Amino acid sequence: MAVIADRCPNIEVTVVDLNETRIAAWNDADLSKLPIYEPGLDEVVARTRGRNLHFSTDVVNAIASADIVFISVNTPTKTKGLGSGEASDLRWVEACARQVAECAKGHTIVVEKSTLPVRTAKTIQVILQAAQKCDSRDQQEKSFVVLSNPEFLAEGTAIKDLISPDRVLIGGEDAKAIKSLSKIYEQWVPKEKILCTNLWSSELSKLTANAFLAQRISSINAVAELCEVTGADVREVAKAIGTDSRIGQRFLNSGPGFGGSCFKKDILNLVYLCKHFGLHEVAQYWQNVVTLNNWQQTRIARLIVEKLFGTVTGKKLAVFGFAFKANTNDTREAPAISIAKDLLDEGAQLAIYDPKVNAKQISLDLNMPASSPPDAKAGPTRSALSGEGSWWSSQNINDAVNGADAVVILTEWSQFKELNWSEIAPLMRKPAWIFDARSVVDPNTVKLAGLKLWRVGDGT
Repeated sequence: MAVIADRCPNIEVTVVDLNETRIAAWNDADLSKLPIYEPGLDEVVARTRGRNLHFSTDVVNAIASADIVFISVNTPTKTKGLGSGEASDLRWVEACARQVAECAKGHTIVVEKSTLPVRTAKTIQVILQAAQKCDSRDQQEKSFVVLSNPEFLAEGTAIKDLISPDRVLIGGEDAKAIKSLSKIYEQWVPKEKILCTNLWSSELSKLTANAFLAQRISSINAVAELCEVTGADVREVAKAIGTDSRIGQRFLNSGPGFGGSCFKKDILNLVYLCKHFGLHEVAQYWQNVVTLNNWQQTRIARLIVEKLFGTVTGKKLAVFGFAFKANTNDTREAPAISIAKDLLDEGAQLAIYDPKVNAKQISLDLNMPASSPPDAKAGPTRSALSGEGSWWSSQNINDAVNGADAVVILTEWSQFKELNWSEIAPLMRKPAWIFDARSVVDPNTVKLAGLKLWRVGDGT
C-alpha cells in the first residue's frame, strides 16, 4: 500500500488495523520504529505518510469511504479442528468480509491480497451478496465485486519487487472492476506485465508459485547432503545446472531450509486441497517438499552434536542470525527456530545474535525466557552440565563468541561475510567449529584462523 501511494499520488490510501499499538508505530515520527523492517520501506513511508498514505484504527469509516478494499489479513495454518496442520485458518478473512459487507457504501471492489485457498473468493462473494440491499441509513444501494490480486514479492527485496514486478496478476469475472484495478498498476507497471485470469486461476497461481520455489530449495538441499558424502561441492553443482536456461540460477542456494510466512503454509494448503479432491498421489508429492525441509533442519542440529564429540550439553554455541532470511526481521517459520530448539533439547547454551530480531521475539519463538549470560571464563555451570538448555540475546559478535565451542550461521546477513576470523578465533574454546549453513564464509580464511569448518553441501 505504501508503494501504491508512492507511485499514485492521486490516490488516497488508508491502512487500517484493530491493533492500536501497531498503528501508533506506523505513525511514529521515528521511522526506525516501523513494525516491519524492509530495506527502503522507511523512505517510501517518509515520502507518502500524511500526504496520501494514512494509518488508522477507524476501520468503519475507512471502509465506508473506500472505492476499493484490499483484504490483507493473516491466513495461518489451522492448529486444531477440521484440516488441522494443513488447511488455512480463514476466520480473519471471513471477519473482514463481514465487516466490509456491513460498513461499505455504494459500489465497492473487494480485492483478495492474502494468500488463500482456491475458491475462497466464493465465500467472500456469498457474504457480500447477502448485503447487496438497500441501506436503511441513507437509502444507498450496496454492490460488490470480488477480485484476486495475489502478491509475489519477496521479503528483503519487497520494495524493489513492487516497483519493478515480474508480473501483476488480477483474477476476476467483472471486466470493469479488473480495468479499475489495472489502471492503478498501469501508473508504473508496463501494461504487458499485468496478467488477467479468472478468480480460481489467480488464487491457485499464488499457491503454485510458492510451492515451485520451495520445491527447488528442498531439491538443492537434498543434493547438498549427497555432495557431502561423495566429495562434490553443492555450490559448483548449483552453478553448473543453473547455467542451463531451462533451469536458471534462482533458488539454488543450499541452506538450512525455507522459512517465512508463505512457503510451508501454502504447500500444506495445497496438500489439503489435493486430499479434498481425492488427488492423494499429488498431495504426497507436495507433502514430501515440506518433509524434506524439516529433515534438513533436523540433520543440521544432529550434525552439530556429532561434530562436538557427540554432546553439546553445557557447551556455549554462538548462533548468528535468527530471521528466516537476511534483510528482514521476520522470524515466522525461520529454520533457526527448530535448529535452536533441537540444540536446547540437547542441553546447549545458545548466545543468539541477530541485527534486527529482538530478544522478545526470540523468546516467543522458542517458547522459553532468556537467561542471563554466564561468565565466559568460568566454564560450564553445574546447572548447564545438568542438561538444561538456555539462551540469551547477545548485543554484538564478540560477546556471542566469547568462550563458545562453535559458531552456527543460520541467516545470510552481509556482515557475517566480512567477519575477521583471525580475531574471533582466540575468543573461542578450542577445538572450535564454524558451522556455516548459509555458505557465507571464506573456507580458507576460517581454516587459517585455526578453526574447524563445516559448510552445507561441501564434500571436499
